[in-house]
Amino acid sequence: SAGFFQDFCPCIRAWCPCPRRSLYDARRPGTLPSLRCAGTPAPGGRCRAGLSGTEAAAGCRYFPAICPGIRPSCQRPGFPAGGRPHFLSCRELLLLYHNIVQARGICDDCDVYLKPENLQITGSFKVRGSGYKISQLTEEEKARGVIACSAGNHAQGVALAATKYGIKSLICLPDGAPISKVEATKNYGAEVCMVPGVYDDAYNEALRLRDEKNYTFIHPFDDENVIAGQGTIGIEIMNEMPDVDAVVCAIGGGGLISGVACAIKSLNPNIKVYGVQAEGAPSMVESIKNGEPVHLDSVSTIADGIQVKEPGEHTFEYVKKYVDDIVTVSDDEISSAILKLIESQKMIAEGAGAAPLAAVMFNKLPVKGKKVVCVVSGGNIDVTILSRVIKRGLLMTGRQQTFCVELQDKPGQLVAVSNIIAEKGANVISIHHERGGEGTDVNGCYLRVVLETRDFAQIKEIRDALVDAGFKLV
Repeated sequence: SAGFFQDFCPCIRAWCPCPRRSLYDARRPGTLPSLRCAGTPAPGGRCRAGLSGTEAAAGCRYFPAICPGIRPSCQRPGFPAGGRPHFLSCRELLLLYHNIVQARGICDDCDVYLKPENLQITGSFKVRGSGYKISQLTEEEKARGVIACSAGNHAQGVALAATKYGIKSLICLPDGAPISKVEATKNYGAEVCMVPGVYDDAYNEALRLRDEKNYTFIHPFDDENVIAGQGTIGIEIMNEMPDVDAVVCAIGGGGLISGVACAIKSLNPNIKVYGVQAEGAPSMVESIKNGEPVHLDSVSTIADGIQVKEPGEHTFEYVKKYVDDIVTVSDDEISSAILKLIESQKMIAEGAGAAPLAAVMFNKLPVKGKKVVCVVSGGNIDVTILSRVIKRGLLMTGRQQTFCVELQDKPGQLVAVSNIIAEKGANVISIHHERGGEGTDVNGCYLRVVLETRDFAQIKEIRDALVDAGFKLV
């Protein structure tokens, strides 16, 4: 609830410009306070709220403050020379703060901005929620060790945070998780258990091991502390862009959008918050339609980070209360968005991270003329998958096309086709010539040509030119 966020931190007043005002109570235009540094100021310095280094450091126990470096004034904009961002205790580096990026050329109808969570240390926003949740565990819970289930990103967040706190961690991953995510989880210090199936199967196995071994379970999304940690993204967006019109997030289990929507709507109810799911995994869409969490029999999408069969009970309630609308995007549309980010922003995003941008690019949301922030939630995409995704993206945007041309088996036919392609400015990637088989013209053959093209208009020009020249396309 809004009250949960407003009263979240017992020492939040220390970071507010007005020591008597809670962070989330400042809703009037121009009064939105920024998160203040909870780290130790420079020698002899005091933070803006007047706290000494010891007092400011004490606040880290209560709120995952984003610290843009350590300096006496605790000013937020930019990083000071030699400074670096900190998270939680400020003793260990867990979370990075990155400015919102304006994405020019993405969409002609609206102003698109990107919140690049793919640039976090673990390559995903998940470290926010898992890091804060682990920081709130009791000593007894820490001593038992932690267990988590994940499609890959939550795994890395839990592994890194647990290792920083000196806690043993066991992560259950579906056997279809990208190799890059599996290896990264191991490198962060966690023990990995591969489970046949998808995320929900890994979840069930994690619960079984929790009960058997008495581990402390760190849920990837359906937990108030995890949701609160993810909500810091919403706070950062509001601090940096208080005039934003809409924020778009991907939805898997719903932890990210629950925290972001709750934070943003608590600060400014007029800002729209939209969710995006893959067409092959619309668990939250179906749940909202039915008025209760729905379990899907199967899910399939290239966006493995949001490939969830059933949303959480807490997240379902948050989404129902705070999210304005949810749309779905196809795998082809996600692939196009990934390719667009690579080419125009030099940014690598996984399927879940590119889903919000896909919804904007393909006009799934009413954001014409608006300032829109798309949360690029992660960038942990396996290179083998990336190559396939890029190919699909090229096909979807008219950058690659295959023609199969029926020819007469006589000299000059290949030259004629090649000349037409050359005149229209396309590039031949590959070509395959084969004679007709059973049921075809005895004197016929087929030419399969893969072309690199500019757009769909050029493809049409080539197709029309081939037909006008008397060639039959099959």
